[in-house]
Amino acid sequence: MGFNLVADHKPHAVCVPYPAQGHINPMFKLAKLLHFKGFHITFVNTEYNQKRLLKSRGPNSVAGLPDFRFEAIPDGLPVTDNDNTSQDIPSLCESTSKNCLVPFRNLLYRLNNTSSSSNVPPVSCIVSDGSMSFTLEAAEELGIPQVLFWTPSACGVLAYAHYPFLVERGFIPLKDTSYLTNGYLETTIDWIPGMKNIRLKDLPSFIRTTDPNEIMLNFVPNEISKVPRASALILNTFDALEQDVLDVLSSMFPRVYSIGPLHELLSHQISDYHEELANFGSNLWKEDSECIKWLDSQEPGSVVYVNFGSIAVMTPFKLAEFAWGLANSNKPFLWIARPDLLTGDSVVLSSEFVAATKERGIFLAGWCPQEEVLKHPSIGGFLSHMGWNSTIESVSAGVPLLCWPFFAEQQTNCWFACNKWGIGMEINNDAKRDEVENLVRKLMEGEEGKEMKKSVMKLKEKAEEATRPGGSSYQNFQKLLAVLANKQIN
Repeated sequence: MGFNLVADHKPHAVCVPYPAQGHINPMFKLAKLLHFKGFHITFVNTEYNQKRLLKSRGPNSVAGLPDFRFEAIPDGLPVTDNDNTSQDIPSLCESTSKNCLVPFRNLLYRLNNTSSSSNVPPVSCIVSDGSMSFTLEAAEELGIPQVLFWTPSACGVLAYAHYPFLVERGFIPLKDTSYLTNGYLETTIDWIPGMKNIRLKDLPSFIRTTDPNEIMLNFVPNEISKVPRASALILNTFDALEQDVLDVLSSMFPRVYSIGPLHELLSHQISDYHEELANFGSNLWKEDSECIKWLDSQEPGSVVYVNFGSIAVMTPFKLAEFAWGLANSNKPFLWIARPDLLTGDSVVLSSEFVAATKERGIFLAGWCPQEEVLKHPSIGGFLSHMGWNSTIESVSAGVPLLCWPFFAEQQTNCWFACNKWGIGMEINNDAKRDEVENLVRKLMEGEEGKEMKKSVMKLKEKAEEATRPGGSSYQNFQKLLAVLANKQIN
């Protein structure tokens, strides 16, 4: 039986994303789903990102609705005038874990203390990003149930969970910096269940340090260790994609709910949803909708979509190698180059490149509505950094991948895409233009590309099945609703 809420017992979920674009987007989708199912929502941004949302989407972007409100707390980092860039991830992790508990606790008290004099119901549950586990302390202090939403892939979470074992067995930290280049990272690890024979280089990149006190080497496993304290662990994936890994995680943690792809689950749920909220967005950069018009003018399956995500940065030399490799492939491409993609400079392609491609099919944009782009019929392949949102959105759209992982669990997503799912080809970290050109051609016109397309189309069908009524993700979402509302499903 489907889950329904009793009208006079409206639950109130406080949703707390980690303050980075790739974490905010899936949490916002989950918040919309909960709202659609009858929850009052308080969505908690950091003050820095709230300011960015106002800049990118206008004054109504955080105005909210009577039962979907936005709040902001400080992240603890120094105030800066530059609000168009992603913050340094290690610094952000350290700061939020040390500085956000008190303002978050104060927010919970304020929400509960004003509930009797307003239409805001008392807080009944907290849905927090797994990397914001300071919220658990506040939840436990106030006796509020909490679930943790880990936004990486299930395979990424499993890899992070094994960091302590890698340290225990002496694999990390690295003995010295030569281990980064002497072949050591090619070492095969055959004892992690669900990812047998993965290499060290394919594990999340925070292992690539010689410092046992490096922030991220310690931060992520510390956050993972707190999962058992939560009422449930939520993952934005689906059973058919990561079944083996999910089985392992389910043996480690109670109540693991795979409810993805969230954007597909959302699309099945809100066809007649509140129009104002359906149009709310969470992108911190202003989207360029002109790229959709340009895609409309291209042939079906002809365009390479290029987007390195919200965090990756590269040198001008690397940018030029990718640019010329794409141009030399003679394939039309849509390239999303955010303002802070280059290290220490804005993105400017050489006049020589511009002149050489003037009559060619290319489109450059600062940011875009990615889900819409990937589902456009003209897209034939995706050159990606392999962040989890991009990966699962590409799977859902039936688009094969060229993989250039940058950091964190992107390396792990790449390994699974290329070696387990058969939907990707990896580009070397020090990619040169000839390699980029060759792989683009293989993707778009070679036999490898055709086989990858077949594989990804099969996964696309399974993603659709998982999120439709009766599918695995749909059913898991119903179970999650019962946990959050402290009810049982008949």
